Amino acid sequence: MSDNTSGNEASVKKNFIHQIIEEEIVDGKNEGRVHTRFPPEPNGYLHIGHAKSICLNFGTAQKYNGITNLRFDDTNPSKEETEYVESIKEDVRWLGFDWGDREYFASDYFNKLFDFAVKLIENSKAYVDDQDADTISSQKGTPTRPGEESPFRNRTPEENLDLFMRMKAGEFEEGDHVLRAKIDMASPNMHMRDPIIYRIMKAHHHRTGDKWCIYPMYDFAHGQSDYWEGITHSICTLEFEVHRPLYDWFVDQLMEAEYRPRQIEFARLNLTYTVMSKRKLLELVKDNYVKGWDDPRMPTISGLRRRGYTPESIRNFAEKIGVTKVDGVIDVALLEHSVREDLNKKAQRVMGVLNPLKVVITNYPEGQVEQLQAVNNPEDPSAGKRDVPFSKEIYIERDDFMEDPPRKFFRLAPGREVRLRYAYFLTCNDVIKDENGEVTELRCTYDPATKGGNAPDGRKVKATLHWVSASENVEAEVRLYDRLFNDEEPDGHKDTDFKEFLNPDSLKVLPTCYIEPFVKDAKALDSFQFERLGYFNVDPDSATDKLVFNRTAQLRDNWAKQQKK
Repeated sequence: MSDNTSGNEASVKKNFIHQIIEEEIVDGKNEGRVHTRFPPEPNGYLHIGHAKSICLNFGTAQKYNGITNLRFDDTNPSKEETEYVESIKEDVRWLGFDWGDREYFASDYFNKLFDFAVKLIENSKAYVDDQDADTISSQKGTPTRPGEESPFRNRTPEENLDLFMRMKAGEFEEGDHVLRAKIDMASPNMHMRDPIIYRIMKAHHHRTGDKWCIYPMYDFAHGQSDYWEGITHSICTLEFEVHRPLYDWFVDQLMEAEYRPRQIEFARLNLTYTVMSKRKLLELVKDNYVKGWDDPRMPTISGLRRRGYTPESIRNFAEKIGVTKVDGVIDVALLEHSVREDLNKKAQRVMGVLNPLKVVITNYPEGQVEQLQAVNNPEDPSAGKRDVPFSKEIYIERDDFMEDPPRKFFRLAPGREVRLRYAYFLTCNDVIKDENGEVTELRCTYDPATKGGNAPDGRKVKATLHWVSASENVEAEVRLYDRLFNDEEPDGHKDTDFKEFLNPDSLKVLPTCYIEPFVKDAKALDSFQFERLGYFNVDPDSATDKLVFNRTAQLRDNWAKQQKK
């Protein structure tokens, strides 16, 4: 097993990329090596789309006994921060992958990239252009009309080299000059029409400080970095397909051996009710629409982790959606199903009451606390059982009682009998109200002969309620998270800002909830299934004297039903 998986077994289905790799292995290309890389820009936190790429790159390398590099594309210092670098490393490790000692940065190659640019200039394959960005853009032409050559395209190598060295020395201001590759202004591929490969940027770099005031463009840095690192398969998303001829052109100028990396494109992940643009996610953070990159409503890996998603659930999701060459949109319900499926197998069951209504059991002995046995996880018999305290006063969900219920309401009502989970049959006798007519308390009786929830005389009840002892519990705050947007495609409306589709009910805070005592020693990110309510986990914000729980997911997908109402 390679060292890029921290011991986790990859479960990556064969896809068209794997078919390509297997054909190359048979042909002996690159001596049968498989060496991939994950190249994030450190200009924001990773999101679920990046998770798909991480799983694909690391999982593919493992499948073929290869290795994976982590390389940061830090070619734009105006948007990059060390905070983002550290968050990316944390996310990749949390997903279960390890790059060993193969951590690289594009900035590691700034000297080599500069030397390569000089070589292109000397070979009359690059030139310095004095025109501004708008002018250069206007000369690009269209896919059906050739571009217009720059008036500076035929400068001598000596002139170009002198100007490029002066750009490096800081003699010029931003926008005064750029370095362009000299390829073909009539190419049907717009990216081959003398692309910019260096620009002046007088910005402090998070690693190189103020050493450089010129920085390479991504298209110039990417392929060369792959080449120098020995990457065999540069797996990227579909929008880079049109960049591939340029990728290959640069590698062609650099090659000194038969080895060469190969760029392969796959469809990026698009999710319903979600935005994936880092620019838009940054806007949500900076304008305080959410509470940071790790807000549990965000599609970031850190947000999903804080909400209670498991690495396994995300890896399983990435496997389910597969790898294709065709763009599409995945229903976010599949991601939610993946976390429910995983937590159902492993989450500790407990009872919690989110909207409490007090019940006094009038015929239960005063001061008695009884320990009843409950199953920890019916999906995992080895998880065993736990004791749940039962007492004269308990809490039930307010929604589980109606004073004047409709015909198909089978839960608690005056004169009606229900089952308390793991406990007894309970009958409501009296309803106590305050001066405003609001129900504040129920007076009930229990049947001692029904301990464990079964009646010896065989009588049946139609409802089983969860509950928590009023004297033996953990008081907690519960945060009910829902989808951040209420539109299936929030950034797909040309004339409407995506923020117009923010869901005003994406967060509801319940300050006083009661959970059974089992959770009192729970740690941050511990997951539980609150019976009948959903999956919840402990938020890192929890104080020493009060736990905070985030709802990870409901027990079932109720979103479609809600949208039809």
